[in-house]
Amino acid sequence: MRYLGGRCISSAIALLLVTFVVFFLVHLIPGDPVSVMLGQHATPSTVAALRHAMGFDQPLFGQYWLFMSKLFSGNLGDSISYQQPVFGLVLGRLQATLFLVAYSIVLSLLLAVPSALIAAVFREKPVDYALRMGFLVAIALPSFWIGTLLIYQFSLKIHLFPVAGYGDTFTGHLSSLFLPAFTLALGQWAILGRNLRSALIDVLQLPYVEFARMKGLRGSTVLFRHVLRTSLGSTVTIIGINLSFLIAGTVVVEHVFSIPGSGNLLVNAVFSRDYPIVQGVTLVYATLVILINLVTDFVYPALDPRVALT
Repeated sequence: MRYLGGRCISSAIALLLVTFVVFFLVHLIPGDPVSVMLGQHATPSTVAALRHAMGFDQPLFGQYWLFMSKLFSGNLGDSISYQQPVFGLVLGRLQATLFLVAYSIVLSLLLAVPSALIAAVFREKPVDYALRMGFLVAIALPSFWIGTLLIYQFSLKIHLFPVAGYGDTFTGHLSSLFLPAFTLALGQWAILGRNLRSALIDVLQLPYVEFARMKGLRGSTVLFRHVLRTSLGSTVTIIGINLSFLIAGTVVVEHVFSIPGSGNLLVNAVFSRDYPIVQGVTLVYATLVILINLVTDFVYPALDPRVALT
């Protein structure tokens, strides 16, 4: 309970600091943010009305208090472009983004676990060198370039997957998001595969693994039941850390594949200078990252019994 309480308090403090950063994003804009949002042809009365609606005519502390009071009531302001509440817009687009993130994580694990097992079992063999070279190449390739090549090859030439969109059913989601999910999964496959390979090699050299073999257990039983479970602890931590980069990576991938997700919404908001949406998406993304790290802190000790809750 002490560990749980400490982690929840630290996460709450981090979330409070995030609200400071999100709030001051608008105030870091050179000039008047309201004039930037409305453009050069806005009338003084329109600028004054929007400044009053957003609370910019109040002192800075009063503006932050107004921002927090609206935030606790689920109000992130209204979009300038869509003329709709930002909270509803972000939540409506978040489903596609979360589905894409989960899809890419599943694909990366399906690729990373067998690759790492093969590389660890056949350490310093040709297959190990080939997989390590593949990890290095996958990390070096930019996601927008990979996505463009996949669209050209599998959507325009072979017509195997849709060019863009999200789909209407679950199978439609799987089909429409396979290429963007695979684009994101390649980089994660390399990071997870390299980490898991090193962890597997370290665990394979521990005394209890040799003792399990001396007991007459089958090699596959030792590998999957004893070695893999212990090695996955650090992999879960890597997944939790890289999920923040993965969520950020969806911004580019969603724009390339024209996916109606929150990342694409963020890109369009930046181009249209719709800063309430930029604030809302940034705050939601930061909250997701903090919650993911909190969950990771509890899952890691459950997988590795050697780790204590401290």
